[in-house]
Amino acid sequence: MILYLHGFRSSPQSFKARLMGQRMRELGLQDLYACPQLPASPADAIALARSIADGADLGRLTIVGSSLGGFYATWLAEQYGCRAVLLNPAVKPPRELESYVGVTTHYHSDEPFEFKREYIDELRTLTVDKVSRPERYFLIAATGDEVLDWREMVAHYPGARQIVIDGSDHGIAEFADYIDDVLAFCGVDGSAEAGASGKAVS
Repeated sequence: MILYLHGFRSSPQSFKARLMGQRMRELGLQDLYACPQLPASPADAIALARSIADGADLGRLTIVGSSLGGFYATWLAEQYGCRAVLLNPAVKPPRELESYVGVTTHYHSDEPFEFKREYIDELRTLTVDKVSRPERYFLIAATGDEVLDWREMVAHYPGARQIVIDGSDHGIAEFADYIDDVLAFCGVDGSAEAGASGKAVS
């Protein structure tokens, strides 16, 4: 199963989330893909993610996280001992989101929501200083990320599988070029030969 966690102010309508969902449908594996709308509260977001992960076969679970979702995915992977794919992950969101305390809006709907001061403390409780088993992690970082520092990402996941894209952007506009690598790491045969009979292989 793949659990996709979107980033701050984002949603299941994000480019990468929709592309992942489309690819899983093409492979006939849509029932093994989940991408919930995460609440603003980090504690509530984690609780929602856990409610989905708890029903999965942990040996076949991979959590894919983009930006803040990558921060959540790292904490969850440490708790469950599962694999995680990090897409331009936030490494230090208590620092990075300090300036967003207050009312802001979602990217895809302009719907307002409040990011409360207490959420910074919730983020601090989810900090993973060092991953325990780097081989469980796959990092894709873009040097052209205009929001987060790719060098912090690379340094935070030493020993993990890493792809550093020269250029690109925070949203990884070329994600389609890497999606089958991501699926393979997740244990999904996403090759062209698999076609509609794609299957989870691990």
